Amino acid sequence: MVSITEEAKQYLDSMIGLGLHGRYARVSIEGGGCSGLSYILGFDTQKDTDEIFEVEGVKVLMNKAHGMYLLGMEIDYVSGLNNRGFVFNNPNASSTCGCGSSFSA
Repeated sequence: MVSITEEAKQYLDSMIGLGLHGRYARVSIEGGGCSGLSYILGFDTQKDTDEIFEVEGVKVLMNKAHGMYLLGMEIDYVSGLNNRGFVFNNPNASSTCGCGSSFSA
């Protein structure tokens, strides 16, 4: 399971409150990026291959096959002068790229 910081939870809650009713936050990965795999965080409806988790009050979808790459990952949200957006802190990543949006395991 993934964890979500309070800052990320507030941002996700505000996005869901903007009219994304019936949708869940989706955490997934796909091939690509400079390190081999890229993180995806968005909103979606449930598919047959998904598991639903409730993390800090946020309902999160994740494809069962992605669990081994995302287990223990923390999702944070930063809002600073030099960086703004979601940050993925993944203990399973053996290397990451400079921007933090892709990794290898």
